Amino acid sequence: MAVITSIADLRERARRRIPRAIFDYADGGAYDEVTLRRNRAALEALEFRQRVMVDISRLSVGTTVLGEPWSMPVAIAPTGLAGLFHRDGEIHGARAAAAAGVPFTLSTLSICSIEDVAGAVPQPFWFQLYLMRDRGFNEELIARAAAAGCSALMLTVDLPVPSVRRRDVRNGLSVPPRLTLRNLLDILTKPRWASGVLFGQRRSFGNLQRHMNNTGDLRTLAQWIATQFDASVTWQDIDWIRARWPGKLIVKGVLDAEDARQACAMGVDAVVASNHGGRQLDGAPATITVLPEIAAAVAGRCEVLFDGGIECGQDVLKALARGASACLIGKSFLYALAAGGEAGVRLALDILRRELEVSMALAGVADVRNVDQRVLRP
Repeated sequence: MAVITSIADLRERARRRIPRAIFDYADGGAYDEVTLRRNRAALEALEFRQRVMVDISRLSVGTTVLGEPWSMPVAIAPTGLAGLFHRDGEIHGARAAAAAGVPFTLSTLSICSIEDVAGAVPQPFWFQLYLMRDRGFNEELIARAAAAGCSALMLTVDLPVPSVRRRDVRNGLSVPPRLTLRNLLDILTKPRWASGVLFGQRRSFGNLQRHMNNTGDLRTLAQWIATQFDASVTWQDIDWIRARWPGKLIVKGVLDAEDARQACAMGVDAVVASNHGGRQLDGAPATITVLPEIAAAVAGRCEVLFDGGIECGQDVLKALARGASACLIGKSFLYALAAGGEAGVRLALDILRRELEVSMALAGVADVRNVDQRVLRP
């Protein structure tokens, strides 16, 4: 078996272990995937300043974000369908995050429900929310998250309408996965995945089962999102959430300085600079490109988290240098989950930690809390 030394290695193992339709759901982006490619290209273009003769004998990557101690500035992002990458995928992810001392964010569109995850892990996790037209159902989701002890609520705001992800349409991705003539041969070559996921207890959206019926294929899911997700949401709806959620509130999907200022004015605790992993507005800038503008607009009034193409510890260091307090991993988490379940996610987090530590040492920074733009070349 090949030695795993990077997120790229985990991605390749995931590609071999799961059906193409599931892999492409994680791997792909919207339309021509321009923004997806920009996320990687922009991160890779940034150069470090290599510094020498600095005492880095007591290196520390521990930090505090939103009043919570993190073992390193990395958290697991909300990712839909994680339970299709590995049986009970969200539970495996939450357990790996708890073991690593970092947060896990459960998606509204998860396979395992809020209650499934809460019953399987002792550590509080975060819950991600979409605002829907049925506000009564939103109230129910918020109440369920509070009852589960979730320590933060993450409101995703960059999906008022679903974009077209052409790989998913071509692959005929369905939830739950269907045995069709088109995908049967592919599934038959993935017996471990099939026995675990296809015949598992949950194969559809655990949080939404009481609210949606007959989701069908991805086009039907997209139509369901278009009819259920509230396209009329404005900043004033933050007050509606605040009246029902007393804990930490994070807004994910901010890609413009003006929106960042508005989020701060509404009193949110953090914003996530994100272009939805290149899965929504194709042609939008890379997240790392606009991160300094967002950090400047926030000006310390709330925390800034980064989401957009993290695949190594060097990427984490670059995002911190550009103004982020911490980073979220989405695609990298799904690759690791598909490659090895909880053990795969633990390995991914360990890889990121080691790469971050080495990169900090060679850049002459001993404490991650002291990272700033000086670690990068102009």
